This record gives sequence, structure tokens and C-alpha cells, in this order.
Amino acid sequence: MKRPALFLFIFLLVCTGGKAEDLGRYFASKGLVDVSRMDTSIRVLLKYATADNLFNEAVYTGLKGGIWLHPDAASKLIKAQRLLKEKYPDYSLIVYDAARPMSVQKKMWNLVKGTRKTNYVSNPAKGGGLHNYGMAVDVAIAGRDGKPLPMGSPFDHFGEEAHINNEEALLQSGKISREAYGNRRLLRQIMSQAGFRTILYEWWHFNACSREEAKKNYALIE
Repeated sequence: MKRPALFLFIFLLVCTGGKAEDLGRYFASKGLVDVSRMDTSIRVLLKYATADNLFNEAVYTGLKGGIWLHPDAASKLIKAQRLLKEKYPDYSLIVYDAARPMSVQKKMWNLVKGTRKTNYVSNPAKGGGLHNYGMAVDVAIAGRDGKPLPMGSPFDHFGEEAHINNEEALLQSGKISREAYGNRRLLRQIMSQAGFRTILYEWWHFNACSREEAKKNYALIE
């Protein structure tokens, strides 16, 4: 961690009783923006700030809300929400995770190290992933009632039902429903139109640029 960021982090620890509860202030100091304030129609359900995730514990200490992203990724997410609303006014994007400090990435890696789940968590020793630059978002679509639409698997389901490269086979075998198949295609369509890229094994994960572009043009969030 660079010295100014380290001083700020220590300041936050002292001011919040050691819990660093104003992680949003730290994100802001790194040049990130809170998309949930820029577009209040986007829903927020930060899974890793709760125990409702594959780790069965909160891996963030102090992030209670907000969708923190680099401004370049933020503008794309806002565009995706607009595109979705134009097509389905009652629908909304719902965000499960956005910017992620490398300190949290290391904690997540340590929780899965030595298990088959390491295939689904970016290794911090290899530079982490796009979340660690504020250039990736985990997202689904919520209906009018605010509940996520069927997507064929839960968020953080690390199995073939979450893969996007064999969805026709999953549909034909009954492992995902036709409704879920259509919802995934809709999500990818609007996210792609907004400038995001998919990955093969997680229907919910979208990158705002390539890993090479992130390393070249954006700062790592320590």
C-alpha cells in the first residue's frame, strides 16, 4: 500500500474503532465513484458484505452499501441500466459486487486456497482480477418486486449451471429453464451493448476492459 493510502486507511481505522467502516471514503480517495448515487434506480445487494455468500461470512469490514467503480466502468453500468429500462421499464440491474480492494481479494483467496473453488477466485499473487481495479461488476436483473429474476443458478454457484459457454446444452438437459436462459441472454445483451465483456464461468460477472488494459491504464486498489 502506498504511503498516502496507508495513512488514510489507518486514519479510518482509528476513527471507526478499528473497523474501517467508511470504506467508501477510501474508495473515493482512489478516484472511484458510487454509482448508486449517480443512478438511484440501480439496486444494491452486496453479497460479500454479508454472510450470504460461498464463504458463509462477510469478507468486507465496513462496506454497507454503494456501488463503487472507476468512472469509466461506472458510465458503462449507468448506460446498461438505461438500456434495460428502455426495453423493460419494470426491470432493474441489481449489483452483488463491484470494486474490491486487494486486501479483500487476499482474504477471499485464503478462504478457498486448497479447494476446487480456486478456479473461480483470482489469485492475488498473479495480480488479482478486474474487481481490484474497479473495472468489474457482478450483476443480475431484478423484477418489479426487487427480487432477482431466475438465472439458472444462484450467484456464486461454482458449477456448470453458472457457465455461459454451454447454455443450450444446459437448457436441453433441463439444468436451466427456458426463462433463465432468456434472462441470461437479456443480461448479456444489455451489458455488452454498454461496453462490458463476459467471462465463461460466471453469468453474473462482467469486465469493463481487458486485464491488459486494466494493468496499463488503471490503478490497483490496495
